[in-house]
Amino acid sequence: MASLKSFASPLRSFASTDRFVAEIASPATLRPAYVLLGDEVFLYDRCRKAVLATLAPEDTRDFCLQDLDLADTSIFEILDRAQTPSLMAPFQVLFVRNLKTLYGRGSKKEEFAAIDAYFRSPNPQALILFVADHLRIPTDLRKMDYQDKERFEKIRETLGDSCGFVELARVEDTDAIKWVTTSAESRSVKFDPDAARELVDSLGADMMLIASEFEKLCLYVQGKQLLLNPQISPSTNSDREKSTTELGNPIRLGPSTITLGDVETMVLAAKQRSLYELTDAISAKDRPRALLLLHGLLNASDGGEDAAIGHLYMLARTFRQMLIISEKNVRDPRAIWQVLWQGFRMPPFAAEDLIKQARRYKSRRELTRAIRLVARADLELRSSPANKLLVLERLILDLSTESKPTPYDPSHQFAMEL
Repeated sequence: MASLKSFASPLRSFASTDRFVAEIASPATLRPAYVLLGDEVFLYDRCRKAVLATLAPEDTRDFCLQDLDLADTSIFEILDRAQTPSLMAPFQVLFVRNLKTLYGRGSKKEEFAAIDAYFRSPNPQALILFVADHLRIPTDLRKMDYQDKERFEKIRETLGDSCGFVELARVEDTDAIKWVTTSAESRSVKFDPDAARELVDSLGADMMLIASEFEKLCLYVQGKQLLLNPQISPSTNSDREKSTTELGNPIRLGPSTITLGDVETMVLAAKQRSLYELTDAISAKDRPRALLLLHGLLNASDGGEDAAIGHLYMLARTFRQMLIISEKNVRDPRAIWQVLWQGFRMPPFAAEDLIKQARRYKSRRELTRAIRLVARADLELRSSPANKLLVLERLILDLSTESKPTPYDPSHQFAMEL
């Protein structure tokens, strides 16, 4: 992961966490407690790292850091721990998860009375961080879900006077792109603007995924540079920029560059974008566009036509997802996570598009027909046809054509391991 230093930026999406990091850096501005509101894991991780680096140094961390869960530990015990000075460390940090437990059934008058009593005279050598990751805060607060808005207001009414609030909202696409390019610069890597946009778009501005793929891409392009110039030592970025000599000729390597092609090669979601564009054209019965997208997909594949079976697998998987979405009558992208199980979900950016595509099919029969057509093409490809491209083109044309009722024929049933 990029260092905390590389996270520092004036980006609007990071403003709340920037203020929090600045506040905890000084005893004069540090509050006795904060509520971390939202499920944006990347920003939560940034806040946690800042707290540990500032208030829980590694040599005393075992004695001063406590990770607690309100589902297992009562708020009375948590407040008692915060009030009791530690004999082994000068300062205590308590991360308290499952804040939603305080707002479950019952009035919880005693619990909130204990909280009010503690904050009337808090321990100045302790910091409590309540984690409210059951809320989802969108980039635009005006678009917050009604239920999340109610929960947000309830937390503000009960804890707003005692705690600082840190909103871990979704990061805007433009801010995510800027983070990618500036973080790359801090590592002596150039990130092409088109490549940065593709990375962010393909991952739905999910910052935790972006940070992970960003790290992978940096290692990939630096590795490519070392393979092309094996005489360069991989020790540091600055070493790669120094002049070296090969057969008496001086060589100077500049910063590594991450291109759009690198993103499409290394990031699975970027490859899948083209596939969802293809299924969009198929579901819209746009045959010319579907054929163009098929050829683009094959040209972008490392294996070309030899990667056809992999593309068919993804097509079958996508149509199966649409079948479940159609049968469960899913209309809201957030409901997808309830009907599709872990390992069978699409990337976040594709959820809304896939719902729209599924609604174009009027019946279950149309979607099962599409799955059978893919299965038949899979069988043909595994039978070593003379021309794989013709098999794929015929499949796309069949999928993009309105189905006609036909008598049942058992010979048209094909099995495919999906």
